[in-house]
Amino acid sequence: MGGKNMKLLLSMMTLLLILSIAAGCAVIGRGKDFRPIEENRLSQVTPGKTTASDVVSLFGPPTQIVKLSNGNAYIYDRSQSKATGFWFVIVTLANYDTQYDRIVFFINNNNLVTHYGSSFKSDAAAYGMPF
Repeated sequence: MGGKNMKLLLSMMTLLLILSIAAGCAVIGRGKDFRPIEENRLSQVTPGKTTASDVVSLFGPPTQIVKLSNGNAYIYDRSQSKATGFWFVIVTLANYDTQYDRIVFFINNNNLVTHYGSSFKSDAAAYGMPF
């Protein structure tokens, strides 16, 4: 009977090991940083005519203001993140994708917008398998 008990014990330990490795959970998450930038408002910005206060009225306070030798740069950043993850007892697999919307307005010493650049990619954030 000793050999039979040993086989039963070994079988139970193997089953517990398999169950503990297979036990886990999955998660899908999404995050947004601040509020989206209204891309259509860019049509109201005219270099040489639009003032710094007009920009703030249209887009709200900038995320960052950078002092330049001939004025300032007003930077607006927004992001969207999507994540997928699987947690197992021994290993964790995750995929995290963050994409950004960004506008940078260059404002001269007379408080007029001289030019701007933009990139809108936050809608491209995607869930994905982590392997």
